Amino acid sequence: MKAALKAWTALMAVNGAFWCGPAWADWRDDIGTFRIGVVAEPGAGNAVPGLAVLTQAFTDALGMKVEFVVARDYAALIEGQANARIEYAIYSATAYATALQRCGCIEPLVAPVDSDGAAGIRSVLLTRDGRLRGLADMETHRIAVPPPDSVGGSLLPLAGLAAEHVEIAEDAPFLVHAASASAAETMLVEGAVDAMFGWVKAAADGQPRLAGGTQARLEASGLSASATQVVWTSGLLRYGPHAVRSDLDPEAKRRLTVFLTNLKSTTPDVYDLLEARHADGFMPVVPKDYAAAEAIVRMVSVDGGRQ
Repeated sequence: MKAALKAWTALMAVNGAFWCGPAWADWRDDIGTFRIGVVAEPGAGNAVPGLAVLTQAFTDALGMKVEFVVARDYAALIEGQANARIEYAIYSATAYATALQRCGCIEPLVAPVDSDGAAGIRSVLLTRDGRLRGLADMETHRIAVPPPDSVGGSLLPLAGLAAEHVEIAEDAPFLVHAASASAAETMLVEGAVDAMFGWVKAAADGQPRLAGGTQARLEASGLSASATQVVWTSGLLRYGPHAVRSDLDPEAKRRLTVFLTNLKSTTPDVYDLLEARHADGFMPVVPKDYAAAEAIVRMVSVDGGRQ
């Protein structure tokens, strides 16, 4: 009897081992082909540099067939992921927030980091020679604002201040709307305004500023670093994430995260194909890391609805 019981137990263990195999593979079977969405580079058409190498790298990481899908713009990419035609997409920060607003069905996995440790940008309110002492004095000074295409100098500060319950209307009389970020910088250098909204690179660990950004541009224009002061700093706008559908199997998410966070150290040539702008690898991110991007998208959506 004991021998029979042992034999039965062993048989169940073997059956259990074989039973676990298909369970792990179910998500691959359900998906069939794992599709990765990217936005076409200007003038590149549907070409993806190093497509064969990238496809093989993701195939090896996931253990399944992978296909890259090139979208004409972020709007098309967002629709593709919202409608479950692609599982994985590479976004800018605001495009990710727009996609999240569109369907609430995605989550970020990783985002790139610069070689100097920068994980994104922060907006800053810069004054010169101590002319503007703080936010409370804004209405009595002239402040240059770049156009909306300067996210760090225009959209991020307005959204960031609103999050701190400092509401500024776009037509506020103390705001001087510049034709470009360069024009706003020129106004500050020449003394036509007392302050301006700009941006600086920033790390993810709370360090507010790194080299580069508006302060560096002002210094290159002839305004010494000691002449400028930062009156206010926004929250961090992270670099755009690689995002997956939230309903993707946890094992697939785990495999992708391990693959991507180790990519720079294990196969830097593949990393350079996947991420050409930020040189120091990927780090894991979570939804709350994109609070600033979500605030920008909400603000733009509200303003657009009022028109």
